[in-house]
Amino acid sequence: MSEPPEACDVVVVGAGFAGLYAIHRLTSLGYRVIAFEKGDDVGGVWYWNRYPGARCDCESYYYSYSFSNELQQAWDWSLRYSEQPEILGYLRHVADRFDLKRHIRFGAPVTRAEFDEQSATWRVTAADGRSAEGQFLVTAAGCLSQIQRPDIPGLDTFEGRVFWTAAWPKEPVDFTGRRVGVIGTGASGVQAIPRIAAQARHLTVFQRTANWVLPARNARTAAEFNAWVKANYGEIRDKCLNSPGAVPFEGATRSAFDVTDEERRAVYERLWGIGGMRFFSAFTDLFTNPAANETAQAFVRDHIRAVVRDPIVAGGLIPKDQPIGVKRPPVDDDYYETFNRDNVELVDVRAWPITGVEGHSVITPEAVHELDDLVLATGFDAMTGALLAMDIRGRGRARLAEHWSQGPQSYLGLAVAGFPNLFTITGPLSPSVLANMPTAVEQHVDWIAGCIGHMRREGLRAIEADEGAEQAWVDHAAEVVSHTLYPRSNSWYFGSNIPGKPRRFGVYVGGFSNYRKQCEAVAQRGYEGFRFVGGIGRERAESVD
Repeated sequence: MSEPPEACDVVVVGAGFAGLYAIHRLTSLGYRVIAFEKGDDVGGVWYWNRYPGARCDCESYYYSYSFSNELQQAWDWSLRYSEQPEILGYLRHVADRFDLKRHIRFGAPVTRAEFDEQSATWRVTAADGRSAEGQFLVTAAGCLSQIQRPDIPGLDTFEGRVFWTAAWPKEPVDFTGRRVGVIGTGASGVQAIPRIAAQARHLTVFQRTANWVLPARNARTAAEFNAWVKANYGEIRDKCLNSPGAVPFEGATRSAFDVTDEERRAVYERLWGIGGMRFFSAFTDLFTNPAANETAQAFVRDHIRAVVRDPIVAGGLIPKDQPIGVKRPPVDDDYYETFNRDNVELVDVRAWPITGVEGHSVITPEAVHELDDLVLATGFDAMTGALLAMDIRGRGRARLAEHWSQGPQSYLGLAVAGFPNLFTITGPLSPSVLANMPTAVEQHVDWIAGCIGHMRREGLRAIEADEGAEQAWVDHAAEVVSHTLYPRSNSWYFGSNIPGKPRRFGVYVGGFSNYRKQCEAVAQRGYEGFRFVGGIGRERAESVD
């Protein structure tokens, strides 16, 4: 017989950056919070992605929480771009420092969440039968957490070792002397491939789509820089809040064609030398003007050809069908150099698709590749996958999967029409993965906390996004992205990596600072675009005209 549900005010799903801050913020306000986490520890994406080379592509000092100055002053980052063990250590430190683990039920993947209209509460159930019941459901399940499993005939019968980058073993994996195949050259594959190549006897890289890879220029963090950061955190965080990408850097002010060819190349050289995503701060029109984007492509093409000695391999590593930046660009320092190694082979599976796996072999029409180990870096069902995996049911037991059958729909990326008292941290159609995630997380959680506080003060039982407001936001998000180059790619932003998934851009590209101001305006106008249900069943509509 199953245990009765734990009673609380808010149920949180997930214990990564978003879940931990939601737990901290809401418990600090006096709410009873129960959180469910599928892993056996905190960390979210940084718990599961332990593959060799896993690191963040935002710089450490601002890829961090801002809510506690004591925390900011206490923590020192060792690298410019933190690696997975250090980020996981940071999140464990946060959980311990603020006593958050007592609110978390570990090893508890959520399989069902259902809204009860009579009581205006959510009942959330985990795979092992544990459950909780609360007025609000806050999802912090992660935009990149639902693994994409490729449909390769015979994959389950491979007789060697199989590893998923997104669910890597806790114990170190030794590839010394082994024949290894890596399927996938997205961010995870790009980071893992150089580290595996350094150990393996032979590495076969199965690439469907070449990626534009930016240099990280990763290095140890100097004590002087850490001291400067701590002395200037106030200004750094303010810049993040007022930046399109939630990062503390100045944006571009000129078009790519406001300068001469020589000046333009000098700008690219300077930013390439700095490393990271700052490359895209070169000019204002890289994401809107195909000709401007082509100038950046040409620069990186020249770099690839200069680094990779074999011209055929270099040509295979150059993207042919995508502007630079419209897919999430991987960041790494050794990727292109790795293909100069004698023990590394590049296989183009767009030209020669994998037809099956038999025994120790991965088979293409061109060759049979004998392998001891297979590493799957095949990405995620991004933006919606983790939410749809939970079988969320709203008013009238309507399923979220049905509501999103034509693609994700939400209001501000925070709420969904027909699903009262449900809030989605960095949900679909919010800036999410196109912004520095901890800053985006804090903005969302603070907005949610403010909304719940408003409801408690006013004696309101339920809040729900108005259908008209939701559709207006969906249309607005689509209109904004239509003026960019993003639609010229088949990326996971669109769900293009998932067979049969409706094509809809899952991220709001209007810029984080602009988005934040829109969220603040909605709250200041009495939560415009939402409907409230008051105490004792009376309804008060406050929707967009």
